[in-house]
Amino acid sequence: MHFHAPLIIDIAGTRLRKVDKKRLSHPLVGGLILFARNFTDRAQLTKLCRRIKKVRSDLLIAVDHEGGRVQRFKTDGFTHLPPMRALGQLWLQDGAAGEGSGAMRATRAATACGYVLGAELRACGVDLSFTPVLDLDYPAELPAKGGVASSKSSVIGDRAFAADPRVVTLLAKSLMHGLQLSGMANCGKHFPGHGAVAADSHTDVPVDPRPLKTILAADAQPYSWLGQALTSVMPAHVIYPKVDARPAGFSAKWLGAVLRGQLGFTGAVFSDDLSMAGARMLDGQPVSPTEAAVAALNAGCDMVLLCNQSLDDGSELDALIDGLTEAQLKGQWLASEASEARRRALLPAAPATDWDTLMVQPAYMQALDDMP
Repeated sequence: MHFHAPLIIDIAGTRLRKVDKKRLSHPLVGGLILFARNFTDRAQLTKLCRRIKKVRSDLLIAVDHEGGRVQRFKTDGFTHLPPMRALGQLWLQDGAAGEGSGAMRATRAATACGYVLGAELRACGVDLSFTPVLDLDYPAELPAKGGVASSKSSVIGDRAFAADPRVVTLLAKSLMHGLQLSGMANCGKHFPGHGAVAADSHTDVPVDPRPLKTILAADAQPYSWLGQALTSVMPAHVIYPKVDARPAGFSAKWLGAVLRGQLGFTGAVFSDDLSMAGARMLDGQPVSPTEAAVAALNAGCDMVLLCNQSLDDGSELDALIDGLTEAQLKGQWLASEASEARRRALLPAAPATDWDTLMVQPAYMQALDDMP
C-alpha cells in the first residue's frame, strides 16, 4: 500500500488536545489549516506550530492569509496586508513618471507583500498560505462616469487583483516571487475562475454557463501563463455545465484534461473546503464528506480540506478519517505516490528566519516601505 496523506483538517483551539494529536498522527492526515480562533498572540502560535511538528514533522501547516478581509492573524506585530485590488489600482497610476510606471511600482509592491506575508507566517512556524487569488474581478455592471464598479462576485470582490488576466498574472507572479524569497510555496485559486459568478459557494452551488473556450481565453489564462511558478492550485466549487455537470474540484475533465493536460500544470491540487455547500451536492444528490473526498481524489485532487468540523465533538472529522480508510481498503480510491510527493514539495526547504531577526532584516524593512 502506497503512503499518501491527503487529508487537511483543523483543530478547535489555541493548543493541541489529545484528540487533535491522535487525528494529526493518523497516516491519512497530511496537514492542517489554521483559523483566527487558533491565534491569541505570536508566542502561542509559534508554540502551537512547534507542537504540531512534534506530532509529525512532515505535517503541512496552512492558513488563508491573503490580505484585506482574508487575513487570519492581524495583531501582535502582524502587518496588515492590503487587499489585492489595491495592487491592481496601483498598476493603473502612472502619474508624472510616465506610461507603465504604475505597473512597475505595482509589481515591486506585490513582491514586497508576498515577502512580508510569507516571512511573518514562517517566523511563527506556518508553512503555506492559500494565496494568491487568481480570479478576475468582473464588474457587476458598468459604473456611471466617474463611479466605481462593484464586483459581480461578492465572495471574491477586492480579493482579486484586477479584471484583466494579464494584470492578474503579473501581479500574482510578483507576489509569488515574494513568497518564494521567504521560503514559502503558493496556491493559485479558484481554478478555473470564481469571479464571474455572483453566488457564494460557501452557501450555494454557483453555476457559470459560459463555454470552455471563453473561460480558457480569460479566467483560466493566469494558470496557463504562470506555468511552473505555480506550486499548487485550489479549484472552485463552481459548476461549469458546458464542460462538466460536477463542480471543478470533482471533475476529471477540469483537473486532468484541462489543468494538467492542456495547461501543463505539474504542482499539487487541493480541494476547497468539503464542508462548503458547493461540495455537499454531487450530481444533484447530497453526499457525505467521505463521499465528497473520494470523488475529489478520484477526479485528480492530491489533498482534500475539511474545515471547521473540530468545534463540537469532531465527529465529522473522525467519520472522514474512518470513511477514507475504509474506502481505501475497499479500493474506492488509490493512494498516489505522486500526490504525496507533491504534498511534501510544498513544505519549506530551508529554516525560517525567527521573528526578532526578521524585524531588523534590511530586506524586510525595505519590503514594508514598498507595500502600498
